[in-house]
Amino acid sequence: MRGLSAKARAARLSDGQAGLVGAAQLVALGIDTRVVSRWVGQSYLIPRLPRVYAVGHGAPSVEADLWAAVLYAGPGAMLSHATALWWHGLIENRPWPLQVTTPRRCRSLRGIRVYGRRSCERMPHKGVPTTSLEQAVLDFAAVAPHERLRHILAVADHGKVLDIAELQVIAGNGRPGSPKLRKALERHEPKLAHTRSELERLFLPLCERIGIPLPEVNVYIAGVLVDAVWGEKKLVVELDGRDNHSSWAQIQEDRSKELRLRAAGFGVVRYGTRQLEDEAPQVEDDLRRAYGMPA
Repeated sequence: MRGLSAKARAARLSDGQAGLVGAAQLVALGIDTRVVSRWVGQSYLIPRLPRVYAVGHGAPSVEADLWAAVLYAGPGAMLSHATALWWHGLIENRPWPLQVTTPRRCRSLRGIRVYGRRSCERMPHKGVPTTSLEQAVLDFAAVAPHERLRHILAVADHGKVLDIAELQVIAGNGRPGSPKLRKALERHEPKLAHTRSELERLFLPLCERIGIPLPEVNVYIAGVLVDAVWGEKKLVVELDGRDNHSSWAQIQEDRSKELRLRAAGFGVVRYGTRQLEDEAPQVEDDLRRAYGMPA
C-alpha cells in the first residue's frame, strides 16, 4: 500500500472485511493511535466494538457482525464451533452468541464467546476466517447433544464437505469433544441429513432404539408429502410440531391427505411433540404395533 494516504490504506483494508478494521491492523499500517482518535472524533471511524471500527457509515450486514467478532478477538482469530458450522451452511439458524477462537488472551463480550487456543488452522470461507470444518465439528462435539451432532455429521457427509477419515483421526487424539465425536461417528447415519425439523430428528433415533429400520423421510406418496414412510410396510408416520397443524384449515387439509394415503393402501399414524418428548415409551409401543413388531 505504498504511496497511499493513511485513510486510503485503512479504507482499502476495510474493503475486504465488510467495512471494518481492527486497532491492531491500524497500528500495523503505521497509523498512530492519535490519528485513530482524531478519525473517531471526525466520525471517519465509527467504534463497533472495543478495538474494532467501521470505516465510515457502512450498512449493517451479517458479514460485518462476523468480522467484528473476529477483529475484536485480535490477529489470528477466526469463527469457530457452531458459528463456523452455521457459516458453512451445516446449521440452519444463526447461533447466539457468536463463537470465535483466538491465539491471544481476550475476554468474551455479550453476544461474542471467545475461546483461546495456541494454534489452529485458519481458512477463509465466504470471505471470513474460520477454523477448518473438521475442527469446527470437533469443537461443536464438546458441547452439543449427541443426536444434534449426528445430524451435523449427516448433513456434512451428504453435502460432501467433510472428510470423515480426517475426522476419525482428529477424534482419536484425546482433545475435548473426541469421545463424543467418536461415539457419533460409530453411529453415523447419512439418512439423518434428510430431516427438516427437530421433531423428525427426535423420531429417527426413536426408530433406532426399538430396532425398526429407518424410514424414508420427506418424500411424496400418492401425491402427498409425508414425514416418514416405510414403503414395504405401507405405513406412514406424520409428525405434528407445536407450530404446525393447529389451524382449522390445516387440520382439514391433513384429514384430506390421510384419505388419499389410505386410498393408496397406506396406514397413517400421527405423533406430536409432547408424545415424542414426554411419552416416548408409549410411542415406541404404538409404533411397534403399527409396524408389525411385538410390543
